[in-house]
Amino acid sequence: MDRGLLLSRSTSDVHDLLPTYGLPKGILPNNVKSYTLSATGDFTVELESTCYVQFDQLVYYEKTIRGKLSYGAVHDVSGIQAKKLFVWLPVTGIEVDEKSDTVQFFVGALSEKLPAKQFEDIPVCKSMAFLRASM
Repeated sequence: MDRGLLLSRSTSDVHDLLPTYGLPKGILPNNVKSYTLSATGDFTVELESTCYVQFDQLVYYEKTIRGKLSYGAVHDVSGIQAKKLFVWLPVTGIEVDEKSDTVQFFVGALSEKLPAKQFEDIPVCKSMAFLRASM
C-alpha cells in the first residue's frame, strides 16, 4: 500500500497536514472535499466547488488543485490563479521563508512575498457573485 495515501487517511483534514510540512494551513480554502498525497509528495486536492479568496490579491481556486509537496514548499502547482492588476496568472509555486516570516508565491514570471500571518486562518470560499456584490 502507498505510504503517502495512508498518511492522507490518518490525517483527515489537509489543513492539519500542511503545518507538518512547514506550510500555513490557510493556503487552501475551507471547502476541501478530499485529498491524496503520495510517498513522493505528489498531491491532489479536490474542492467542493471553484472558489475565490481575497488575500492581498484575489485568488481563484479551481475544483482540482495539484502539485508536489516538500517541506516548506509546494512546486509544480496547477489549479490556483492570482489576479495581478487586471490579468489572471497561474500560481506555479509557494515557498515559506521562516526567517522573514513570509510566504512567497510564484505567479508566472513574478514572485511576491506576503506576511505569513495572512495564512494562519483557513479562508472562507466566496463565489464571484458575492465578491462583485461587495465591491
